[in-house]
Amino acid sequence: MALRACGFIVFRRLAQSSPPPDNIEYLLLQTSYGKHHWTPPKGHVDPGEDDLTTALRETQEEAGLGEEHLQVVDGFLQELRYEVRGRPKTVLYWLAELRDPKMAVTLSKEHQDYRWAKLEEACSLAQHKDLQDTLRAAQQHLGTEQGKH
Repeated sequence: MALRACGFIVFRRLAQSSPPPDNIEYLLLQTSYGKHHWTPPKGHVDPGEDDLTTALRETQEEAGLGEEHLQVVDGFLQELRYEVRGRPKTVLYWLAELRDPKMAVTLSKEHQDYRWAKLEEACSLAQHKDLQDTLRAAQQHLGTEQGKH
């Protein structure tokens, strides 16, 4: 049975006057177990739960950010596939903006630290190429979207 997890690439826009995309920071959480890797909030799908519900629940559990704090960005969904201990795993990421950039993050016991990071720092923290590609795709999506306003 393949493992399946869902989460959000959570970002915030900084109020300072720097033009996009330099005003965008991504939320990464550092696990309190294993190699203490950095990832966006995500987690396993519970039986009978749909993917987006999982992403919302996990973001609430891991970062203390509920649906009311997030604005889901249309048209962005990334699917990552890799192996964990010899088992296939699929992770779906949506993109969501934090409505209040000053909102505090509240970590669960699963994580020991968090960081808001601009794209390049987020990519160096993320370490895995597929996650780096997902962050870059999010930045690209936001840049394209920016052009529409």
